[in-house]
Amino acid sequence: MQAVILLSGGLDSATCLAVARQQGFATCCLSFDYGQRHRAELDAARRVAAALGAIEHRILKLDLAQFGGSALTDAHLEVPVSGIQPGIPVTYVPARNTIMLSLALAWAEVLASRDIFIGVNAVDYSGYPDCRPEYIAAFEVMANLATKAGVEGARLSLHTPLMTLPKADIIRLGHSLGVEYRLTVSCYQADEEGRACGLCDSCRLRREGFAAAGFPDPTRYRP
Repeated sequence: MQAVILLSGGLDSATCLAVARQQGFATCCLSFDYGQRHRAELDAARRVAAALGAIEHRILKLDLAQFGGSALTDAHLEVPVSGIQPGIPVTYVPARNTIMLSLALAWAEVLASRDIFIGVNAVDYSGYPDCRPEYIAAFEVMANLATKAGVEGARLSLHTPLMTLPKADIIRLGHSLGVEYRLTVSCYQADEEGRACGLCDSCRLRREGFAAAGFPDPTRYRP
């Protein structure tokens, strides 16, 4: 039984992959080179996929930088480093999860897989609208209306095992499943070596999560 796993190379997606494996799925990982400034996460995705026994790992190239509109894809916009603020931050990438889930859906249908895993979280997150339970439920409905497999009765399930977990609980879960978090990259502006800034929202959530979970933070930070 195969499942498609969206794998960014960060902490959450690595844990999500480990959960899928623990549930007995043969895992096919899908990552995206979409013009993100933190492209070191793609090297991390390769490492994580190999370490957690993915049977296949593909990296698709998109160019969302053509549109910009996000500090992750537009060099003219600064990544916020002053602390997590209310509202949707400038690191939100317009329609990113919709685009990526649609491509995961296409691959899943080709593989005759009816399961897609994504590591979205609605507790310790940055306010992104495409990480909410309502969005995930709506996409699953759409997916089953839009595909040949769905129309013919092979229902797709969209799995979000981390949706309601605080970051500390995600880290505890990952440790119990053998995730090596030193392999992952979460920083929004990691350098080419994968070293983190320690100041962006993602770094803050990650560091606070390890502290709350009671585990040493394995993240490599820039001097």
